[in-house]
Amino acid sequence: MIWLYRLLFPPAMLLAAPYYLWRMRRRGGYRRHFLQRFGATPPLPAKSSGTPRVWVQAVSVGEMLALGPLLEGLRAAGAEVYLTTTTSTGYAEARSRYSALVLALGYFPTDCWLFSRRAWAAVQPDLVVLMESERWPEHLAQARARGVPVVCVNARLSDRSQRRLHRLRPLAGLLFNGVTRVLAASAQDAERFCALGVPAAQVTLTGSLKLDVNIPLLSDGEKAKLRAALGLPSSGLVLLGSSTWPGEEAALLQALVAARAHGIAVSLLLVPRHAERREEIRPVLERSGLRCHFRLKGDAPGEVDVAVADTTGELRKLTQLADLVFVGKSLAPHEGGQTPVEAAILGRPILHGPRMSNFREIVRALDTGGAAREVEHAGALVTAAVELLEDAGRRGRMAAAASAWAGTNRGATARTLAALQDELKELPRPRAV
Repeated sequence: MIWLYRLLFPPAMLLAAPYYLWRMRRRGGYRRHFLQRFGATPPLPAKSSGTPRVWVQAVSVGEMLALGPLLEGLRAAGAEVYLTTTTSTGYAEARSRYSALVLALGYFPTDCWLFSRRAWAAVQPDLVVLMESERWPEHLAQARARGVPVVCVNARLSDRSQRRLHRLRPLAGLLFNGVTRVLAASAQDAERFCALGVPAAQVTLTGSLKLDVNIPLLSDGEKAKLRAALGLPSSGLVLLGSSTWPGEEAALLQALVAARAHGIAVSLLLVPRHAERREEIRPVLERSGLRCHFRLKGDAPGEVDVAVADTTGELRKLTQLADLVFVGKSLAPHEGGQTPVEAAILGRPILHGPRMSNFREIVRALDTGGAAREVEHAGALVTAAVELLEDAGRRGRMAAAASAWAGTNRGATARTLAALQDELKELPRPRAV
């Protein structure tokens, strides 16, 4: 099956190239180190005897933020880490946070036989760690050919991925053949991996790393300064749209207008999932007639009704200004949902749509515990937002429930590190089958 993949991947890559090049240009930041997409790597020192080399791959900013304790733990265990990412935003986050913790930082090679083989020859890892959903057939084939163990950490399978892999079982083999251990983010994920043919002995439930993140808290003075920089009034409530997708900004604007019609002093803070959507959001705001400011322009010259944080890596800081949080990518036609974890850790009451399949168990627990509330559609979002913004007591109870849930669900980092340390102790190991 891997040979069929190798034959089909190059023409598929050429067909998809215009779209992905357009996306890269739109998002920006990809020109530098572009050749690493074709298997080039940054300068790497020769391997040291007795020092295991670990290749860690993560994609998004959220995954990068969750990686910190693992990188520190691997370093403490005597390993050196080559860290790769796929996105320019993930690269920027990794460079700002982890330069001192890793051997080198690079971009993940395109999963073509020639490019992957070139990167593998340069890196020569003893252990591969893949974050969440990062499972690439050629990357796994290179690991299998060299007898290098592959551990999937914080491993997840969305509803859509599960359905596709059940229909296309040979594809499941491509995506798991070579994986030697799966550290599942939830019990549901563990069951799904086993159902797709991963031996139960190779699957361990460790929990979600994102529940263990350490979020630096802002002082009252820092919050006041941030509000002023965004153009938010020094007093009044803040409704946050967290990692919003198209259509959700308009619904939140309706919620803002409705809340103000009820006499509620509230402002709206929008954090779009993709910062480059700013030009798409701008006309929506202009049609509303509300005062707005985009953070990328610098500090706001005065107070506004709507602040747009069209930047990257600030969500945890901005969430601390919120009195109520709506989690994006959860209203139709979108599917999957963005993470509600940071909002829960920070003790914020949460609203979300019905399409949160990527965080199904987490959302179910938050809803059941009274920390979050599901809204079926945009109209329901407006109604629920107004109700909660009017009711400080209910918001307080939801916030307390969110903090309690976060406090009882920690420990994934320690369990994951223990598993990785076991892997390091077992090196070298027999070739994966």
